[in-house]
Amino acid sequence: MQIVEVEIKLPYREKGTILSRILDKVRGKIRDIHFLPPDATGMSEVKMEVVDENPSSLLGELKKLIRNGKFSFRVFSEA
Repeated sequence: MQIVEVEIKLPYREKGTILSRILDKVRGKIRDIHFLPPDATGMSEVKMEVVDENPSSLLGELKKLIRNGKFSFRVFSEA
């Protein structure tokens, strides 16, 4: 099991639809989540800590879902 922090930047108008798809994939694996308000350019930020056995498959799914935004990740530790 690995703890991965995923930082997602999404356009404010698309945040709800994309986040609902992402949360369906990681339901039950979320350790911590923070929603930050949009900045001056209209980009919202979401920070999640996810506990997963195979984070590479999760990151592959995120690449498919997030097209107009950006995401980065860090592996914190192995649980």
